[in-house]
Amino acid sequence: MGLKLPALFTRSSPGLLGIDISSSGIKAVELVPGSKAAIRLQRYVIEPLDEGAITDGNIESPEAVAEALARAIRRMNTRTRDVALAMPASAVITKRISLPAGLSDEDYEFQVESEASQYVPFAIEEVSLDFQVIGPSPNDPSEVDVMLAASRREKVEDRVAVAEMCGLRPTIVDVDSLAARAALDHVTAFMPGAGQGLVLAVFDIGQMVTRVSMVFNGETVFEREQAFGGQQLTLDLMRLYGLSQEEAELKKKTGELPDNYQADVLAPFLEQGASDLARALQFFYTSTPYTRVDRIFLAGGASVVPGLAEAIAERAQAPTEILTPFQGMEIAESIRERQLRFDAPALVTACGLALRRFGE
Repeated sequence: MGLKLPALFTRSSPGLLGIDISSSGIKAVELVPGSKAAIRLQRYVIEPLDEGAITDGNIESPEAVAEALARAIRRMNTRTRDVALAMPASAVITKRISLPAGLSDEDYEFQVESEASQYVPFAIEEVSLDFQVIGPSPNDPSEVDVMLAASRREKVEDRVAVAEMCGLRPTIVDVDSLAARAALDHVTAFMPGAGQGLVLAVFDIGQMVTRVSMVFNGETVFEREQAFGGQQLTLDLMRLYGLSQEEAELKKKTGELPDNYQADVLAPFLEQGASDLARALQFFYTSTPYTRVDRIFLAGGASVVPGLAEAIAERAQAPTEILTPFQGMEIAESIRERQLRFDAPALVTACGLALRRFGE
């Protein structure tokens, strides 16, 4: 395609850090081959970002983001310098297309570039464009399904530049929703029958919005963003109890707050979250042929707020659990498992990026 990095879906390398850069902070995960399991969680870190450093997925202050990333790498104490980064799904156009099977790589590149011009609303020379052959088309055995991904080149270059400022080598630029999906696929592989026949819902609860994804038999069949996020609870705690943002983020997970917190702050937040996410499910039912959800997974830092999983399960009438992407993995002795239980749902995207080392 004539594109060097930055591109998307670039191949991985033997040593790889998955780095998720979002408005809530920097999350980094390093996975290595294990001795007791195929994969070992070697180390991870979550580093907060100054408010406003990233807005709506755009890096507004590269220096502040680079400083936070440098702190994160120092805290990880890793020698690995090859990294996988993620673009926010809102900044990437993805399209599943069908092309004739058996083409050469060059022919696929030409075909994808021709197809991309139909879907990309800006000049193709301003685009970082890549593709991945998914497999045979279910509707026509003479064709293959291909995932096309395109983003404004400057958006990709912003993230690459931040990593390079810290002495890192970006080798993969993925899409955050696809990386999160890779982590979910890893988890569902451990379910009975690998989750086949089940309608699985993932509510990835961010600061301001929740990304809703429905998966059936390995296919994403529905996606939507719902206006519910953990930032509202954080702001309420900062305002009512005079906490810093970091203190509020920690205490909303542990529930270690004054007596009036449960009734005056937490209960309305849980009710709002359960109501908003149940509304997203109803939209799924009315706009698709599906009439049920068999299991709900919660991801994102706010998913561990005490009582949220139970409130959603009751309202949605479906089993609900917090998504831990490190299912079946060996955990390094240096990692505190109690802290990992708090942090794991926020690491879903970073874990999915790191799994690219293992071809997942």
